[in-house]
Amino acid sequence: MDIQIEFKNVDPSEHLKEYARTRFEKLTKYIRREDSAVLSAMLEVDRYRQMVEVKLTADDVHLSAQSESEDMYASIDQVLDKLRAQLKREKDKKKDRRKGKLDKQGNPGPLAASEVPVGEAQAEPLIVQEDMPDMKPMTPEEALIQLQDTERNFLVFINADNGRVNVLYSKNSGDFGLIDPRM
Repeated sequence: MDIQIEFKNVDPSEHLKEYARTRFEKLTKYIRREDSAVLSAMLEVDRYRQMVEVKLTADDVHLSAQSESEDMYASIDQVLDKLRAQLKREKDKKKDRRKGKLDKQGNPGPLAASEVPVGEAQAEPLIVQEDMPDMKPMTPEEALIQLQDTERNFLVFINADNGRVNVLYSKNSGDFGLIDPRM
């Protein structure tokens, strides 16, 4: 990886240059083609602020991060953490695309909704939108009969007694619970 370090309003010390170079070289484990990767860092001092701005071009990805603190070494470490997180995110996106979980725009693909194999945890919970038929006013007793006719664990309905949206749900004990929010 080609690492270019520039200084602005600060004396370019060899120790600081070497520290930044060794820290940024740790990013090579997240880059497939490190011979074509270019990282340019700008280390700048403005009164008491020590700022680091980094631009990384690698594996057809352009990333940038910046940090500011009272210590240049801390700023370098913060920028390194930000870049590492961005590279991990990009690597995971590419992996998901290869497995068919994401399309080119980053939207869930056809395999994203499929079941996760037993023993493997899903990385992020997936929200699946379901259409509900129009809610009609009913009493809690009518809602209980309708809930028992379905395989669902809950039913959202408009309570005919008070006109509020209620939720009727089945408990583990076999009983049913009624949520009636009072606004």
